[in-house]
Amino acid sequence: MASDTGRKRRTPAESGRFGWIDGSLATVVLGSVAVVVVAGLAQVSYGTYSMTLVGAWHAVFDPAVVFDLRVWRAFLLGGELPEMSQRSLVVWNIRFPRVVVATLVGTNLAISGAIFQAVTRNELASPYVLGVSSGAGLAVLLTLVVFSGLAPFLPILASLGGATAFLLVYAIAWKGGTSPVRLVLAGVIVSTVFWSLQRGLFYLADDLGVVQSAIAWTTGSLTGVDWEQVRIALPWTALSVVLAFAGARQLNVLLLGERTARSLGMSVEKVRFALAGVAVLAASAAISVAGVVSFVGLVVPHMVRTLVGSDYKRLMVGCIFAGPALVVLADVGARLALAPTQIPVGVVTGLVGGPYFLYLMRRQQEMGEL
Repeated sequence: MASDTGRKRRTPAESGRFGWIDGSLATVVLGSVAVVVVAGLAQVSYGTYSMTLVGAWHAVFDPAVVFDLRVWRAFLLGGELPEMSQRSLVVWNIRFPRVVVATLVGTNLAISGAIFQAVTRNELASPYVLGVSSGAGLAVLLTLVVFSGLAPFLPILASLGGATAFLLVYAIAWKGGTSPVRLVLAGVIVSTVFWSLQRGLFYLADDLGVVQSAIAWTTGSLTGVDWEQVRIALPWTALSVVLAFAGARQLNVLLLGERTARSLGMSVEKVRFALAGVAVLAASAAISVAGVVSFVGLVVPHMVRTLVGSDYKRLMVGCIFAGPALVVLADVGARLALAPTQIPVGVVTGLVGGPYFLYLMRRQQEMGEL
């Protein structure tokens, strides 16, 4: 019996280099990819320029686009597009970028939430709860309403805003060190203040169009995104994914508790602060192109954790795929549910995440865990 148990509980090191990949993780990855493909195909198939699912599929895999390096150079680096058919132009230059941006946003928010939940050792933590979303949001709104000339630097400014908010949270929570409880409570305080400042900024805008854009942005919207947003978010997303995956071992150690982590030689505050910086970067990259899409960073890590377990190497891989699945699917619902009227994707994720947040909160058995 003991030997059987030992075989069932092999560590990744004992199972080989890729021993941490099992059926549950593969199911999450393949299921998420299937959702993104089906939802993405639906996204590119419907709109003012109508086409069948088969026609959309042919347009997505049009060899004249897929294998033309000039097209990809224009998409990813900017520049003039070569001549394309009308159907391919609609799919690739108008509708498909929205799917790509939704994928990047989902990835960033999911890994950001997963990191914050380990840093605070609290499954209720997320960029939204810890004030990062409100800080990055305030920076973006300031850029849109007051300093519009700085728009090309939006991702950097969003990161600075998110980092500033988290530094404030850290300073408020600091008392000879930090604790998960104080970090979450400080996040609530900073979020409240920053959201109030965001509302106040609306009164400084003279242009009604700017106000409408800002309102849509604060609820999280992918309407009108194109390859420019892809070019903005893609490098930061790649960096965030690499850093998050590299920090998986440290995140696992943090979950053991501060006393155990210190006994293993970890400088807890330094590691916690560095990993929080990665989470801030990921959340800010998403916010800079899509606005405040709430609750993704809360819901996705928890759902993945229930399926693949709490090992952060597996959890990160699951989040990288499940996050896009949720956001792409939510965006399809936001765009098509009340067509031709489009609602912000943040409204849909909020409708899903709000009740889920309540469910998680009610599962907490001790007030100290909150």
